[in-house]
Amino acid sequence: MKKQHDFTQGNIWRQLMVFSGPIMLANLLQTSYQLVDSLWVGNLLGADALGAIAISGTIIFTVLSFIIGLNNAALTILSQQKGKKNTEGLKRYLNAFIVLLSIMAVSLGAIGFIFAEALLNLLGTPVEILDLATSYLQINFLGMLFLFGYNFISTVLRALGDSKTPLRFVSVAVLLNVVMDPLFIAVFDFGIQGAAFATIISQGVAFLYGIYHVLRKKLAPFTIPKLPRWQEIKLILHLGIPSGLQMSVISAGSAAIMSVVTSFGPATVGGFGAAQRLDSIVMLPAHALGTAVGSMAGQNIGVQNWERVNKIARLGVIYNFAVMVAIGLLVVLFAEHAVRLFIQEEEAVRFGTRYLQIIALCYPFLGINFILNGVVRAAGAMYQVLVLNIISFWVLRYPLTYIFSKFMGDTGIAVGMGVSFMISSVFAYLYFRFGKWREKVLFKQKKQE
Repeated sequence: MKKQHDFTQGNIWRQLMVFSGPIMLANLLQTSYQLVDSLWVGNLLGADALGAIAISGTIIFTVLSFIIGLNNAALTILSQQKGKKNTEGLKRYLNAFIVLLSIMAVSLGAIGFIFAEALLNLLGTPVEILDLATSYLQINFLGMLFLFGYNFISTVLRALGDSKTPLRFVSVAVLLNVVMDPLFIAVFDFGIQGAAFATIISQGVAFLYGIYHVLRKKLAPFTIPKLPRWQEIKLILHLGIPSGLQMSVISAGSAAIMSVVTSFGPATVGGFGAAQRLDSIVMLPAHALGTAVGSMAGQNIGVQNWERVNKIARLGVIYNFAVMVAIGLLVVLFAEHAVRLFIQEEEAVRFGTRYLQIIALCYPFLGINFILNGVVRAAGAMYQVLVLNIISFWVLRYPLTYIFSKFMGDTGIAVGMGVSFMISSVFAYLYFRFGKWREKVLFKQKKQE
């Protein structure tokens, strides 16, 4: 248990740096996981197979968004129980999550396997790649329990103050996938099905290793699963559903912005695609800090230590600002070189470079959203964060991107998005400062335990 941090005491600055570092590395490995998959499939099987994976990936991402939503609920509930040092409560809610997630994973896997082709047809999948996409998606749905479990174990440990152990599980999955992708695709000649099998086997091994390691080291108070109480299920769904909807809002908002980008033609789309790949890497530190701050704040909210919660938020914002300003300056200096790693067409490179040089100056403000919303989410104010996300994407980001692009051409895409980052950070601060999220009480009946 020595790897677990008690965030209700100790040096916050040091805890923030030590705890967030492994989360950043784990997120980077997860990103490389997807990149390696695409590289092997694209090079060994060609454009059709890569297209099949891309379309299937849209459905898998939707499922993953739902999982992330449930995991945010787990992070909130379990970190507060950890802060309260309520071992019995921790056991009960761990049991409730395991039962609920297991039922959901098996049900979703079965439904997805049966209706995989129908889902792909709804997305307008070209007939030429429908069979490839269907087989890839069906195999991924067969491994749904591994995807749920693999992510849940990491979330549990982070809620308890351990960010280093989940890094081991992610590393196992990534390394296995790197080895098994070419082996299953080319050597065993399984084609696109080999890529899918490599994914679920690597996640399955990481999941089983995670269970073994956690039980052997007694890192979490897991018990033999039993039927949970209704109030436990009710709280999980009360937090998990709006948290899952937050991810849906983000996904739909991103699709709306893409509709603005596509109106400027293929060169802009290509440049934007390259820039977005870099964006996903650049924003990893801010995402990691948001997760770290959520765990740290959750434990202190559990014991109502609001002074320490405020200090965690303040230092999180400062740390985020320093890191993202430094990264933003590097992006401004090396934007063109970075874009050329993905594309070579001059017009696309021109747009991608200019987009990154503008948007990089606004990264720190987007990071503020992750930090402050992470603290608010840790209190259990999921519906309030959902509203903040709706404001961020649908009241600000999409309309401003559309309006600025009308007046400034394709340059307006970056300007509109950058301005929305700044304004949404003001909304996040105002709700953090004046909102009633501190009044949220999750465990009214647990005070005497």
